[in-house]
Amino acid sequence: MSLDTLDRHILSLLQENCKLSLNRIGERVGLSAPSVVDRIRKLEENGVIRGYTAVLDARKLGKDITAFIGVSIHHPRLIQTFEKDIDRFEEVQECHHVTGEYTLLLKVKTDNTSGLEELIRQIRSIDGVDRTETSVVLSTHTEGLWLNLKQDALVAQLNAKDGPESVVPLRARRGA
Repeated sequence: MSLDTLDRHILSLLQENCKLSLNRIGERVGLSAPSVVDRIRKLEENGVIRGYTAVLDARKLGKDITAFIGVSIHHPRLIQTFEKDIDRFEEVQECHHVTGEYTLLLKVKTDNTSGLEELIRQIRSIDGVDRTETSVVLSTHTEGLWLNLKQDALVAQLNAKDGPESVVPLRARRGA
Protein backbone atom coordinates (compact mmCIF):
# COMPACT_ATOMS: atom_id res chain seq x y z
CA MET A 1 0.00 0.00 0.00
CA SER A 2 1.30 3.42 -0.95
CA LEU A 3 0.82 6.07 1.74
CA ASP A 4 0.33 9.68 0.80
CA THR A 5 0.90 12.74 3.00
CA LEU A 6 -2.69 12.71 4.29
CA ASP A 7 -2.47 9.03 5.28
CA ARG A 8 0.74 9.75 7.20
CA HIS A 9 -0.83 12.73 8.92
CA ILE A 10 -3.88 10.66 9.91
CA LEU A 11 -1.55 7.96 11.27
CA SER A 12 0.39 10.55 13.26
CA LEU A 13 -2.81 11.92 14.78
CA LEU A 14 -4.02 8.42 15.67
CA GLN A 15 -0.66 7.60 17.29
CA GLU A 16 -0.90 10.78 19.31
CA ASN A 17 -4.50 10.14 20.41
CA CYS A 18 -6.57 7.33 18.90
CA LYS A 19 -9.64 8.69 20.71
CA LEU A 20 -9.60 11.85 18.58
CA SER A 21 -12.95 12.24 16.85
CA LEU A 22 -13.16 11.63 13.11
CA ASN A 23 -14.43 15.19 12.69
CA ARG A 24 -11.39 16.59 14.52
CA ILE A 25 -9.03 14.43 12.46
CA GLY A 26 -10.79 15.65 9.32
CA GLU A 27 -10.37 19.27 10.44
CA ARG A 28 -6.67 18.72 11.05
CA VAL A 29 -5.99 17.08 7.68
CA GLY A 30 -8.50 18.98 5.53
CA LEU A 31 -10.91 16.09 4.81
CA SER A 32 -14.50 15.28 5.67
CA ALA A 33 -15.18 12.72 8.42
CA PRO A 34 -16.44 10.14 5.87
CA SER A 35 -13.20 10.53 3.87
CA VAL A 36 -11.20 10.02 7.06
CA VAL A 37 -13.24 6.88 7.82
CA ASP A 38 -12.49 5.51 4.33
CA ARG A 39 -8.77 6.15 4.69
CA ILE A 40 -8.61 4.60 8.18
CA ARG A 41 -10.57 1.56 6.97
CA LYS A 42 -8.08 1.07 4.10
CA LEU A 43 -5.14 1.46 6.49
CA GLU A 44 -6.70 -1.19 8.76
CA GLU A 45 -7.49 -3.57 5.89
CA ASN A 46 -3.93 -3.32 4.60
CA GLY A 47 -2.47 -4.03 8.02
CA VAL A 48 -0.86 -0.62 8.44
CA ILE A 49 -3.04 -0.09 11.52
CA ARG A 50 -2.88 -3.34 13.48
CA GLY A 51 -5.06 -2.29 16.40
CA TYR A 52 -5.82 0.31 19.03
CA THR A 53 -4.73 0.19 22.64
CA ALA A 54 -4.36 2.19 25.83
CA VAL A 55 -0.79 2.89 26.93
CA LEU A 56 -0.57 2.06 30.63
CA ASP A 57 1.90 3.15 33.29
CA ALA A 58 3.37 -0.19 34.40
CA ARG A 59 4.77 1.14 37.68
CA LYS A 60 1.40 2.53 38.74
CA LEU A 61 -0.01 -0.96 38.16
CA GLY A 62 2.58 -2.70 40.30
CA LYS A 63 4.99 -3.74 37.54
CA ASP A 64 8.08 -2.21 39.16
CA ILE A 65 10.76 -4.16 37.30
CA THR A 66 11.61 -3.72 33.62
CA ALA A 67 14.43 -5.87 32.26
CA PHE A 68 15.99 -6.97 29.01
CA ILE A 69 16.93 -10.62 28.77
CA GLY A 70 19.38 -11.78 26.13
CA VAL A 71 18.72 -15.42 25.26
CA SER A 72 21.19 -17.69 23.46
CA ILE A 73 19.64 -20.63 21.60
CA HIS A 74 22.06 -23.45 20.77
CA HIS A 75 20.54 -24.43 17.41
CA PRO A 76 18.70 -22.25 14.84
CA ARG A 77 15.93 -24.81 14.32
CA LEU A 78 14.87 -24.32 17.98
CA ILE A 79 14.24 -20.58 17.59
CA GLN A 80 10.70 -21.01 16.29
CA THR A 81 9.84 -23.40 19.12
CA PHE A 82 11.23 -20.93 21.66
CA GLU A 83 9.17 -18.10 20.13
CA LYS A 84 6.00 -20.18 20.47
CA ASP A 85 6.86 -21.15 24.06
CA ILE A 86 7.66 -17.58 25.10
CA ASP A 87 4.17 -16.42 24.06
CA ARG A 88 2.73 -18.08 27.17
CA PHE A 89 4.54 -15.63 29.47
CA GLU A 90 2.48 -12.49 29.98
CA GLU A 91 5.48 -10.71 31.49
CA VAL A 92 7.24 -10.80 28.11
CA GLN A 93 6.32 -7.64 26.22
CA GLU A 94 8.67 -8.02 23.29
CA CYS A 95 10.69 -10.80 21.70
CA HIS A 96 13.20 -9.88 18.99
CA HIS A 97 15.46 -12.15 16.92
CA VAL A 98 18.68 -10.13 16.91
CA THR A 99 22.24 -10.13 15.66
CA GLY A 100 25.18 -10.04 18.04
CA GLU A 101 25.86 -11.91 21.24
CA TYR A 102 22.33 -13.25 21.74
CA THR A 103 19.87 -15.05 19.51
CA LEU A 104 16.85 -13.31 20.99
CA LEU A 105 16.29 -10.22 23.11
CA LEU A 106 13.28 -10.02 25.40
CA LYS A 107 11.76 -7.00 27.10
CA VAL A 108 9.92 -8.01 30.26
CA LYS A 109 8.01 -6.34 33.10
CA THR A 110 7.47 -8.03 36.46
CA ASP A 111 6.10 -7.03 39.85
CA ASN A 112 9.40 -7.46 41.68
CA THR A 113 12.81 -9.14 41.56
CA SER A 114 11.36 -12.43 42.80
CA GLY A 115 9.00 -12.46 39.84
CA LEU A 116 11.89 -11.68 37.51
CA GLU A 117 13.97 -14.47 39.00
CA GLU A 118 11.13 -16.98 38.50
CA LEU A 119 10.60 -15.80 34.91
CA ILE A 120 14.31 -16.23 34.15
CA ARG A 121 14.20 -19.74 35.66
CA GLN A 122 11.26 -20.64 33.41
CA ILE A 123 12.92 -19.16 30.32
CA ARG A 124 16.11 -21.13 31.02
CA SER A 125 14.06 -24.34 31.16
CA ILE A 126 12.80 -23.92 27.57
CA ASP A 127 14.33 -26.47 25.20
CA GLY A 128 17.34 -25.08 23.34
CA VAL A 129 18.23 -22.24 25.72
CA ASP A 130 21.97 -22.28 26.36
CA ARG A 131 22.17 -19.20 28.54
CA THR A 132 20.55 -15.91 29.42
CA GLU A 133 21.89 -12.54 30.46
CA THR A 134 19.64 -10.01 32.15
CA SER A 135 19.92 -6.24 32.41
CA VAL A 136 17.55 -4.59 34.87
CA VAL A 137 16.34 -1.10 33.96
CA LEU A 138 17.04 1.49 36.66
CA SER A 139 15.05 4.29 35.04
CA THR A 140 13.46 5.01 31.68
CA HIS A 141 13.88 8.29 29.83
CA THR A 142 12.02 7.37 26.65
CA GLU A 143 9.63 4.53 25.93
CA GLY A 144 6.88 4.37 23.38
CA LEU A 145 5.09 2.65 20.57
CA TRP A 146 5.12 5.47 18.01
CA LEU A 147 6.76 5.51 14.61
CA ASN A 148 8.42 8.58 13.14
CA LEU A 149 6.59 9.06 9.86
CA LYS A 150 9.11 11.59 8.47
CA GLN A 151 6.57 14.32 7.99
CA ASP A 152 8.56 17.44 8.87
CA ALA A 153 7.57 19.17 5.62
CA LEU A 154 3.90 18.39 6.26
CA VAL A 155 4.14 19.68 9.83
CA ALA A 156 5.71 22.94 8.65
CA GLN A 157 3.08 23.33 5.93
CA LEU A 158 0.15 22.70 8.28
CA ASN A 159 1.60 24.89 11.02
CA ALA A 160 1.93 27.75 8.54
CA LYS A 161 -1.69 27.22 7.45
CA ASP A 162 -3.37 26.60 10.81
CA GLY A 163 -1.07 28.17 13.40
CA PRO A 164 1.83 26.74 15.38
CA GLU A 165 -0.33 24.90 17.89
CA SER A 166 -2.16 22.83 15.28
CA VAL A 167 0.40 20.10 14.64
CA VAL A 168 3.36 19.15 16.83
CA PRO A 169 5.67 16.39 15.65
CA LEU A 170 5.39 13.27 17.81
CA ARG A 171 9.07 13.30 18.67
CA ALA A 172 8.38 16.39 20.78
CA ARG A 173 5.88 14.37 22.81
CA ARG A 174 7.81 11.16 23.49
CA GLY A 175 7.92 11.70 27.22
CA ALA A 176 4.31 12.87 27.45
